[in-house]
Amino acid sequence: MSWQAIGIFDSGVGGLTVLREIIRTLPQEDTIYFGDTARVPYGTKSPETVTRYAHEITSFLCRRDIKLLVVACNTVSAVALPGLKRQFSLPVVGVIEPGARRAVEVTRSGRVGVIGTAGTIRSSAYTRAIKRLKPDACVLTRACPLFVPLAEEGWTDNQVARLTAESYLRELKEAGIDTLVLGCTHYPLLKPLIADIMGPDVTLVDSAEETARTVAAILADKHLLRPAAEEGNHHYYVSDIPAGFIRVGNRFLGGRLGDVYQVDLDKDGEEC
Repeated sequence: MSWQAIGIFDSGVGGLTVLREIIRTLPQEDTIYFGDTARVPYGTKSPETVTRYAHEITSFLCRRDIKLLVVACNTVSAVALPGLKRQFSLPVVGVIEPGARRAVEVTRSGRVGVIGTAGTIRSSAYTRAIKRLKPDACVLTRACPLFVPLAEEGWTDNQVARLTAESYLRELKEAGIDTLVLGCTHYPLLKPLIADIMGPDVTLVDSAEETARTVAAILADKHLLRPAAEEGNHHYYVSDIPAGFIRVGNRFLGGRLGDVYQVDLDKDGEEC
């Protein structure tokens, strides 16, 4: 029986929504989270740079003997996932495929909306993933860049957040989608507001929830799950001073953030 941890990384705090769902789904598992706070955001970087960062972080996590890697970042999932799967010998799970798969499962009309950062929407990664599974799907996308600072500020249900969301979501609502993918790890914090604006006929797909289900299925299939009676421990690393990560992270994780350690990736990296 393996007692290794699940490794999770993101460019910053957003991936903590994925970690939260993994802890909720698999409370017995140990986790190691890395937030690349010194180099956030990734969405404005070139694919080559994002790929290099992803390989450095994966090497760091592999040194801590992880059994599965979760790429809790839509930008990395869009551009670097195939390379990580080729280079490293452990299971690697991104956040795009699970969300796309769920969207295809729940849509009734085939009209699917996707919201995300400008970088994720520009990559067309969700559109490609959905159309691979359902070629006749009509995928409509909308970049919602202000949702990230709103989530980090905790402005998730005030007048500013509501007016912003109404402006972003108006075209998708008028287009008659019946499914909306939250294609950014920050967006689950705005889920109640988005659901209220879109109405009861639109199903929201939270990529964080779907990623946690995928992780559970893979570990079960490979007989790598810890016994359900165990209680997981959670460790956090960042590449810049932890203060800001802790302040925002407590909101994203629900106040359960433990000690956060700053590390220098240049001095601490090794491949699986």
